[in-house]
Amino acid sequence: MTIEVLVVSGLMVLAILFLMAMLARLYRKAGPHQALVVYGMRGTRVIKGSGTVIWPMFETYRDLSLQLMSFDVAPQQDLYTMQGVAVTVEAVSQIKVKSDPESIITASEQFLTKSDAEREGLIRLVMEGHLRGIIGQLSVEQIVKEPEMVGDRVRNTCADDMTKMGLEVISFTIKEIRDKNEYITNMGRPDIARIKRDADVAAAEAERDTAIKRAEATRAAAVAKAQADQERVLAETLSQAKQAEAQRDLEIKKAQYLESTKRQQAQADKAYDIQANMMQQQVIAEQVKIQQVQKEHEIKVQEAEILRHEKELIAGTLKQAEVERQRIETLAAAERQRRIAEAEGAAASIRAQGEAEAEIILKKGEAEAKAMNVKAEAYQEYNQAAVFDKLITQMPEVVKALASPLSNIDKITIVSTGNGDASGMNKITGDMTKMAAQIPALFETLSGMPMGDLLSKVRMIGDKAPKPDGGGKAVKAAGE
Repeated sequence: MTIEVLVVSGLMVLAILFLMAMLARLYRKAGPHQALVVYGMRGTRVIKGSGTVIWPMFETYRDLSLQLMSFDVAPQQDLYTMQGVAVTVEAVSQIKVKSDPESIITASEQFLTKSDAEREGLIRLVMEGHLRGIIGQLSVEQIVKEPEMVGDRVRNTCADDMTKMGLEVISFTIKEIRDKNEYITNMGRPDIARIKRDADVAAAEAERDTAIKRAEATRAAAVAKAQADQERVLAETLSQAKQAEAQRDLEIKKAQYLESTKRQQAQADKAYDIQANMMQQQVIAEQVKIQQVQKEHEIKVQEAEILRHEKELIAGTLKQAEVERQRIETLAAAERQRRIAEAEGAAASIRAQGEAEAEIILKKGEAEAKAMNVKAEAYQEYNQAAVFDKLITQMPEVVKALASPLSNIDKITIVSTGNGDASGMNKITGDMTKMAAQIPALFETLSGMPMGDLLSKVRMIGDKAPKPDGGGKAVKAAGE
């Protein structure tokens, strides 16, 4: 029983597999680029983008391509325009079967039994006929200048005929237009001549405008350069003036700073001298104290030595020790008194010496200060005489400066013309003498007073100046 079930089951599976294989062989599919035209017992139907079962003996099918067809449209005969000019037109056209079922059935009725070459031949004849009719309605100029318009008219004109065949014109483009009589070539010559003439005129006008612009630019550049030079000179002048003012202010500040520095330096030097004198006095006083302390220590040491001798004598003979003790005490007291007197005398001598030196330094400083005050008062009273005094002290430097050029000369060659004293070496020495004789006049010009008046004021300053006495101290003039 089990074997029979297995056999039956196997047979059923085989039958199912066989039926599936048969159905697979009978099933036909149509891609997106094609259509299946099925006809038979169930009539004509179109399968596009799907599939169907074709029953043998009852139905059959044919493939119809829906792909784009591209071919050239180039009539072998010349086409005549409305002007009677024979032209040759070459174009290319793209055509395909429409995608709706009615158009597919119509196209299958027209071309399903024909080959691709026969189908393209029929379509080309229709396109060439319409192209010939359209070219006959247009002029050469329109065809050449408006090829898109020609293509649109051909496409619109062919649309009805193509629809009747289940087709549609995707595009129609003219590739080339030519003629045997060079009409198209000559047609452009007037435009070329006019364009060339316009180009020459435009070039001449451009050159003229360029020359004018260049001249204006040159003039503007010259004016701008002149203005820039004026502004630069003005800026340089202002800058130099500012620099001069800054230099002047700097020199003034330097002079003020130098004056302040010298004043502070003088004050510091004076304070340093005073402080040094005070420190010297303190050092002397400390030395005196140190000597006094040393003397006191020596006395204590001697007293300790005396006590030691006393103890030694006590250890010996009492009487002899007593006598010796009295003698040593007497000698020690005398020695102590002597040393104290010497220490006090040395301290007094050192103190007196320090006070004397400090008094000398103080008196010397006061004398110098009084002398400087007298001289300052004299200079303030006799300003021109003071100036002359400075000039007199600088006279050797002036004469030296006048003679310095001669000191730089290694060798002098004199050529005498024999004109007496005004030639040769006498001329050089005479010129030097004349230059030296002009110095008093130069001093009178600088001081603004005659030489005699200046000399009298110098003498008055000399009379008022402090003079040192025999002891080395400065005293005032007798008149004061």
